[in-house]
Amino acid sequence: MAVELSIDQGLAHLHLNRPKALNALSFGILQDLNNTLAQIEQAIEQQHVRGLVITGAGEKSFCAGADIPELLGRTLVQQHEGARLGQEVFNRISALRIPSVAVIHGYAFGGGLELALSCTFRIATARAKMGLPEIKLGLIPGYGGTQRLPRLIGEGRALDIILSGRTVEATEAERIGLVTRLVDEGNPYALGTEFLAPYLKHGLLALEMARQAISRGVQTTLEQGLKIERDLSTLIFQTADANEGMTAFVEKRPAVFKDE
Repeated sequence: MAVELSIDQGLAHLHLNRPKALNALSFGILQDLNNTLAQIEQAIEQQHVRGLVITGAGEKSFCAGADIPELLGRTLVQQHEGARLGQEVFNRISALRIPSVAVIHGYAFGGGLELALSCTFRIATARAKMGLPEIKLGLIPGYGGTQRLPRLIGEGRALDIILSGRTVEATEAERIGLVTRLVDEGNPYALGTEFLAPYLKHGLLALEMARQAISRGVQTTLEQGLKIERDLSTLIFQTADANEGMTAFVEKRPAVFKDE
């Protein structure tokens, strides 16, 4: 299968397995991703999963983007539905209650970078190459790139990358905040697992609310963002995990969070 899911010790591993096509995203694969995310959401609710690692098969590519030949000859309605599907899938990743990381070990172009942008974090090896090259085909990004990239790295840098269609090397990607961290070469899943480990020690509710405060706040005014923070920080005090965390601090022992 081109989309593989495994769950082990609280981590979900979503693996794009189409190396001969550089893990390109056909519409069929996007639908498979959508179905797989439904499984991940169910596992989260059953408290079987607390983090997600996304990887691509092969040595060359995380995900090289859309399946370009598939885009030819489509009607206006079909193109609109295709964009809607891609955005729906990536919005679903972004909205997951758990932290996620895309491990970029080669190419991440077009839809592949948009997939990575929908994750909480992105880590990359030194040979990773990223970009939104749609402009070179007379197109623009359609799966969220024009919206998520400027929110992440700023409007000016996003304009440069999108309007030029240029390739961003790994070192620049780290410098401008496109990727969270550069990592050594290795097994992509192991790299993602190691990266997420420090975050997963904390309670899921606090992680979720902190992410909500940030993601909702940056899209509004400072005054409105402070209200969002105030409301969520008040709400978190009502959880069993908050009581456990404060009690453990006073008793000078490690907290044992139960995501409650």
